[in-house]
Amino acid sequence: MKTKERSWIWFERAGILCLILTIISLAITITINFRLLYVIDIDSLKILDYMSMDKSTLLKNFDQLMAYLNNPFNHTLKLSDFPVSESGAFHFYEVKRLFLLCYGVLALTIIPSGIFIFRLIKTKRIWRLIRPFQWGMIIPVFFGVLMAIGFDQFFVAFHGLFFNNDDWLFDPVTDPIINVLPEEFFMHCFILFFVLLELFFFIGIVAGKRELKKL
Repeated sequence: MKTKERSWIWFERAGILCLILTIISLAITITINFRLLYVIDIDSLKILDYMSMDKSTLLKNFDQLMAYLNNPFNHTLKLSDFPVSESGAFHFYEVKRLFLLCYGVLALTIIPSGIFIFRLIKTKRIWRLIRPFQWGMIIPVFFGVLMAIGFDQFFVAFHGLFFNNDDWLFDPVTDPIINVLPEEFFMHCFILFFVLLELFFFIGIVAGKRELKKL
């Protein structure tokens, strides 16, 4: 194998990996910052039925929580209308680290991914994304089946994978914010994330197949 061909193979493999990381981190970023989903769920899940506050007050606290999770320079979680226990604060701190890790991956990969896509377009090799993206579309389907079988078990397994403690098991007495963050809301977040993944991979496949028709 010629050196040039070998170099292109490694460039392509690294580019596809980088692009997939960009897609995953972008889908996560959109999902966790899609405020409209929570706004809709407040009504659809009747969240306010469990709290003695209006929607605007609840959203103010939700925004305060998100501001803490998104801002690396905000080191103290303070909510206007919800007390936060020590264990609850630590769990949100761990969530914050995952948020920032996601943003870091996105920041590090998005430019190389853009360069890789530009190179593929220039060399008419977008079709090379078809097979890895087809495999990529299987992953959301697999996890979607697991969620359909039992979201409770899926949710517990997710926390077992990313957290090495039980601080995510909030006590409604000491951390009443759990009452306004029901499990169904997180299920909707996962659904949105998987839908975005499917959409991004599908766009890549369509673009690749269109290019093949022109070759």
